[in-house]
Amino acid sequence: MLTVSLHNIRIHGKHGLYPEEAILGNWFEVDVDVKAAVLTTTEKWPFIDYSVINTCVHDIFAKPTHLLETLVQKIHESLKSIAPEGSVVRVAIRKMHPPMPGDVAYAQVCFEA
Repeated sequence: MLTVSLHNIRIHGKHGLYPEEAILGNWFEVDVDVKAAVLTTTEKWPFIDYSVINTCVHDIFAKPTHLLETLVQKIHESLKSIAPEGSVVRVAIRKMHPPMPGDVAYAQVCFEA
C-alpha cells in the first residue's frame, strides 16, 4: 500500500452552526491520506499529486458550510474521483477551539473509505 499524506493543512473558514462563526470564522486543520494498492515493488507505482490534494481542500473550504461532515464528504468525494482506482481516502477536519464552554482544543470529524 502506497500512502500519500498531507497533514495539518491550516486554513481559516467561516464554517459552523453559530452566527458568530459565519462572521468571524475559525481556524481548521485538515489531514488527508490517499492509500493506493501496490502489489509488488517492481510494478509502476501510482502517482498522487499532493498539490492537487491541497488545492481541493482550499477550493472546498472557500464556500461557507454549516457542518464539518459536509466538508469532509465534499473533500472525500472530490479526491476519490481523481485518486487511482481502488484507493482508500481518509479525510479528517479539526475545528480549533470551537465556540463552546470550557477549554476544548478541537472538534474533529473523520471519514475513510
